[in-house]
Amino acid sequence: MAATPIAVVTGASSGIGAATARTLAAEGFRVVLTARRKDRIEALAAELNEAGHQATAYALDVTDRAAVDEFATAFRSLAVLVNNAGGALGADPVATGDPADWRQMYETNVIGTLNVTQALLPALTASGDGTIVILSSTAALSSYEGGGGYVAAKHGEHVLAETLRLEIVGTPVRVIEVAPGMVRTEEFATTRFRGDTEKAAKVYAGVDAPLTAEDVADTIGWAVTRPSHVNIDLLVVRPRAQASNTKVHRTL
Repeated sequence: MAATPIAVVTGASSGIGAATARTLAAEGFRVVLTARRKDRIEALAAELNEAGHQATAYALDVTDRAAVDEFATAFRSLAVLVNNAGGALGADPVATGDPADWRQMYETNVIGTLNVTQALLPALTASGDGTIVILSSTAALSSYEGGGGYVAAKHGEHVLAETLRLEIVGTPVRVIEVAPGMVRTEEFATTRFRGDTEKAAKVYAGVDAPLTAEDVADTIGWAVTRPSHVNIDLLVVRPRAQASNTKVHRTL
């Protein structure tokens, strides 16, 4: 009997990461949930296990390379890695943006993805049929005012995916990039505005049905479960009300 394929999901404590873990568990993967908030991922693992799936929680900060390398020793073979850990901080213009915010966004979105990808690439290759998913953003493809630091970090993540795909072609590992547009989750905008729920709510004000975490997770699940020879290089997904990063239809 073949072993159950394993999928690692980073940033699985909430939002898109948690929804992706649920989706991949339903697809038959044994999911390994990682995030800094141990209580959150342990609760999600318990939920999935009680539902008859297979899930394990592992507290991990993707920017801590030593911790990531230690985590990677648990895997001789790995089917899927979903690099979801990331996030945005602030919405200041370039002229007044806080370099500390830019540095933190780059460390989490780019270096965190690099750390985990490098550490787990041998196990993904050893599986004979590995898939790396990099969750970027439409910010990885075009700029918008007030988003300089986040846009720069996501552009870096996009280039990481694009370059890795070139460098490992011919190996049994796919590199998939999923770039969501406007997604309403319980934390993303609130974190960006440092807990200011009023500012966070304005992001989605008047927008008919922004994407949900489940919409993005469904997209990731679809891409990952394509036949092995099919690689979804880049998939951009937006709500119908959003035509670009700066063109959003609002009913207000």
